[in-house]
Amino acid sequence: MADQKPVGFNEEQRLIPVWSIVLASLAFVLVEYYFWVVAPEQRHHAPPPLGLRIYFNISWGVVASLYFLMVGYISKDAPRRAMSARFWMVICFVMPAGIGAVLYFLLRQPQVSRCPSCGTHVQGDFHFCPQCNYQLTANCGTCFRTVRATDIYCTNCGHELAHDQAPARLRVLSE
Repeated sequence: MADQKPVGFNEEQRLIPVWSIVLASLAFVLVEYYFWVVAPEQRHHAPPPLGLRIYFNISWGVVASLYFLMVGYISKDAPRRAMSARFWMVICFVMPAGIGAVLYFLLRQPQVSRCPSCGTHVQGDFHFCPQCNYQLTANCGTCFRTVRATDIYCTNCGHELAHDQAPARLRVLSE
């Protein structure tokens, strides 16, 4: 799409909702409380060295926090990809050891946007709108691969793109 920009880290970070940040902070505090206050009371042997305890306690707190942050991210990212947020959140909670989050990232769909002409939802890899036949991306007239609007030749087949009839919005970009 012509108006799509690469998504930076800050824009992705904004997808994490406040409730997820609060739950992640609470999970970190609860894990630290458990490992520093509750668990030492139940020991029947000498505690491990202090450095090792600090490392494992903080590591488990960070893992618990990341789990809630990941679920929050999925709750906002799934609707952008026309996927069910509730379904994927349940999968993340039910599948142990983060397998649900890994499955989400392996199986997630491309982002969905709107056709500038008719407003239909279209996937990012579509060249034309399925409803109004509006050309969404520039492509080669011979092999129909996506090309940049500023390319002179197709990078796949070498076809001279000046001979193709480009839509007016793409001709403006190349002039």
